[in-house]
Amino acid sequence: MKIFGVTGWKNSGKTGLMERLVAHFAAQGLRVSTLKHTHHGVDLERPGTDTHRHRQAGAQEVVLASSARVSILHELRDDPKPRLADLIARLAPCDLVLVEGFKGASHPKIEAHRAATGEALLAPDHDTICAVASDTPLPDLDLPVFDLDDTSAIASFIAEATGLAPRPRIGLKNDCFALPPGVNWTPVDQALATLKERIAPVVGVETIPVAEARGRILATDHVAARSNPPGANSAVDGYGFAFAGLPDSDPVQLPLVDGRAAAGAPYKGNVPMGHAIRILTGALLPDGVDTVVMQEDVQREGATLAFSAGVKPGANARAAGEDVKAGTTALKAGHTMRPPDIALLSALGVGIAKVHARLRVGVLSTGDELAEPGSTLDVARTFDANRPMLLSLAEGWGYKPVDLGHVADDRSALRAALDDAADRADVIVTSGGASAGDEDHVSALLGETGSLHHWRVAIKPGRPLALAQWSGVPVFGLPGNPVAALVTALIFARPAFSQLAGGAWLDAPSILRPAAFAKRKKAGRREYLRARITKDGEVEAFRSEGSGLVSGLSWATGLVELGDEACDVAPGDLVRFLPYDALGVR
Repeated sequence: MKIFGVTGWKNSGKTGLMERLVAHFAAQGLRVSTLKHTHHGVDLERPGTDTHRHRQAGAQEVVLASSARVSILHELRDDPKPRLADLIARLAPCDLVLVEGFKGASHPKIEAHRAATGEALLAPDHDTICAVASDTPLPDLDLPVFDLDDTSAIASFIAEATGLAPRPRIGLKNDCFALPPGVNWTPVDQALATLKERIAPVVGVETIPVAEARGRILATDHVAARSNPPGANSAVDGYGFAFAGLPDSDPVQLPLVDGRAAAGAPYKGNVPMGHAIRILTGALLPDGVDTVVMQEDVQREGATLAFSAGVKPGANARAAGEDVKAGTTALKAGHTMRPPDIALLSALGVGIAKVHARLRVGVLSTGDELAEPGSTLDVARTFDANRPMLLSLAEGWGYKPVDLGHVADDRSALRAALDDAADRADVIVTSGGASAGDEDHVSALLGETGSLHHWRVAIKPGRPLALAQWSGVPVFGLPGNPVAALVTALIFARPAFSQLAGGAWLDAPSILRPAAFAKRKKAGRREYLRARITKDGEVEAFRSEGSGLVSGLSWATGLVELGDEACDVAPGDLVRFLPYDALGVR
C-alpha cells in the first residue's frame, strides 16, 4: 500500500483537500483508505447509543456492523497510543492510504496552508513535508507549491511521489493478436515477444487472508506493517549489558541485577551501567543493554558474572528491523505467493493480501470425430485427450480450470458454447478447431469477430497457433495433435496466461545437459524433442519424433529445445533441457 499524508494547522484546509483527493483517486478506480488524527478529548460517538453503553460498561472493543459498513471502537485505557504503522496494519490492503495529521510520522506529506490562519509554515521544520498546497503564493519556499484548490495537480504529484500506478485495464484490444502485414513465418522468439507486449491482466482484484494466499498473484505491492524484528533483541541465551560500561579487567566481572528478560516477557526496568542481566533468546534488549555474551562463555558465582575480555560491541544482539523495516515493500505486485512468502507477510504483521482473482481457463473440444475416453469402440472416433490434459495443466499452473465440454460440428451449437464460455472463463482454449480450413466452424465464427489471426510459428511440433477474442475474452487455438498441443501450451500459453492472470511473464527455464542422442536439424524453425534425463545425467530423446505417439509425452520428463539455426547434435554435446517440473507439469 502507498502511504501519503496531508498535514497543516487547524482551519488550513486539510480535510477539504483530503475529501477532494479521495474522490479524485476513487474516480480512477483506485481503492483509497484514510487515517485521521484527532484530539484526545474528542469522542467518536454520541452518549446514549447502544455502542456507547457497551463501552461504558467496560467492553474493550465494540464492533458495530450493518449491511453497509463496519465500525470498530477500541478502548486504549492504559495501553500506549498506537503507532501509525500499527493503525495501518489494521486496514485491509488498498492502493493508497491518505493520512490526515500525524505530522511527526515518517511518511511523505503535503502541507495545507491558508494565510488566514496566521500560522507559520510547518514545512521548514519537517523534512517529511515535500510540498505545500497554499491559497497564497510562497515565492521564497524551496519546495513545490500548488494552488490549494488544484486537486488534479496535487493528485498527480502524489501519484508520482508514491509511484502509484493506475489499475490495470481489464480486457484486451481487439487487434492485439494482429501481426505486421507481410509476416508469413514467425520465429518463436518474435511470437513470444509479441504476446508479451500485447496482453495485459484480464482478471479482477480481491482481498483474502494471507494464510490462504498460496499460489495467488499479488495485485499490489505489500508493505511491512511493522519491522522484523520489531525490537532489538537477543540472538542467544546469555547475559546482556552496555558495552561502554565494561571494565578494563580480564576477566571481566559484572554484578547481576535481579530479574531476567525473556521472549514475550521483557524486563521493564533499566540495567545500570556496569551491570548485567540474564537474557534469553528472542527477548527484547532492556534499556541499558546493547551487547550479549553467550551463557557458555561465562562463569557465574552468586550475583556476579565473569567472562573473558574481547567481547565485541553489539555482539549477539539483533537490531530492530535488521531483516525488514516497517513501511518498506516486502513483496511486489505480480509475485506468486509461496509458503515462505506467507511466513514473511505474517511476520511483518500483514494479515490480508490483495490478490488477483484466479484466472478461469476454459477448455473447449470441438469436432464430430471426438469421443469421451472409453465411450466407444469405433476406430473412426478419436478419444478426446487434449481437453483433460489442458484442464489438468491449467490447474497445475494455479488457475481455475473450467470444463466447457465437447461440441459437435454444428455452428449454432458452437456459437452458444462460445457465448457460454465467455461468461464462465477469462481465457478460452480450443485445440484442433481453429485452423485455416474452409470447413472449420470455430475458425469461421472467430473470423466473424474480426479478431482472428493465424500465426504460422516456425516451431516443430505445433506450427498453427490461432489467436482471437470472443465477446472480449481471449481465445487460444492450439493444434489438435496432443503432442503439439502440449508443446505450444508450455511454450506460449504458460507465459501468456501468467500475464493475463496479473503475474510476471514466465520465460522457459532450462538447464544444459550432455546429449545421449544424435540429431541433424535444418535451419528455419525451432524444434522440441520429448526427452528425459538418464541416471548418468545425460539427456535421451524419445525413440521417435512422430507427433502421433502420445506415449512419448508420458515417457518424457521434459523437452529438449533445438534453436532456430541448423545444428548437428552428437552424443556428449550440451543441449538445452526444459524440465517438466519447471514448466508446471507435475
